[in-house]
Amino acid sequence: MDMRQLNYFVTIAREGQITRAARVLHMEQPPLSRQLKQIEEELGVVLFDRVGRSLRLTAAGKLLLERAERLMRDFSDTLQQVRELDEGIRGVLSVGAVVSCISLLPEPIRQFHSLYPEVTFKVHEGDHFSLGEELDGGGIELIITRLPFEFDSGPSAFETAVLPSDPFAAILPIGWAPEREGPITFTELARHPFLTLKTERTTAMHEKVLQEFRRVDCEPHILCECSSVAVILSLVSAGIGATVLPRSVLNSFQMSDMESRELEGESFHSEVGIVWRRDRYLSKSAQRFIATLLARRL
Repeated sequence: MDMRQLNYFVTIAREGQITRAARVLHMEQPPLSRQLKQIEEELGVVLFDRVGRSLRLTAAGKLLLERAERLMRDFSDTLQQVRELDEGIRGVLSVGAVVSCISLLPEPIRQFHSLYPEVTFKVHEGDHFSLGEELDGGGIELIITRLPFEFDSGPSAFETAVLPSDPFAAILPIGWAPEREGPITFTELARHPFLTLKTERTTAMHEKVLQEFRRVDCEPHILCECSSVAVILSLVSAGIGATVLPRSVLNSFQMSDMESRELEGESFHSEVGIVWRRDRYLSKSAQRFIATLLARRL
């Protein structure tokens, strides 16, 4: 069995059907079926149970898929390392950032580009789960994220480098904040309709903010749960409600119809970090970009 056949098997396993796998591989269905039969005959095992038109992995198939995916990743990493031996820092660097961390990227990218102008960035925005899937699949090399990183591969699968923490701020429509200068309390915020950043799969920031309200024995009146920072701030700007977000988020938005206030009491921060797969080779450009991000925290 060669790498080409391994790729056929992995694609069939991922698609769960010969027809779909053939479409992904840009080949006809009969030759792909013959390749699968040849693989099973060579190994002397059945890799799939046929259920109608669908294919379901057997125990042997599951084991082969796990090892095949690892082997293909290692092979891809090896090719990349060999190519980089005679190359400088160049090529495409694919990074991900959760929605609330996009505003942290412009300055590091500008600084990195001045040092390594032959590197082109691809920036992927998403939540922990969509970015975690891309990281697992090799579509991106690293993620800028709020910590803890919520993804079901488990913490042992990832390396994490911690960046400076990001203070939370209250963001309100103009005229809603107390007339006095200075910080606002969570008790004062609880008097207004509240907008929170929350999706079905990512709830850490939402829970963190709720804990601060409860710490002072009050509950916010949650008017809207939003999956997007842009949506929340557009609602604040329209006078719909107030919110609490990491202060860095505001760097990417106009504040003409909103104002931000510090939060009173003990320091309330969001932890930020860089996450990458522990078992994957990081390109030279990814290693240097991580170094650029970490240097900014000193």
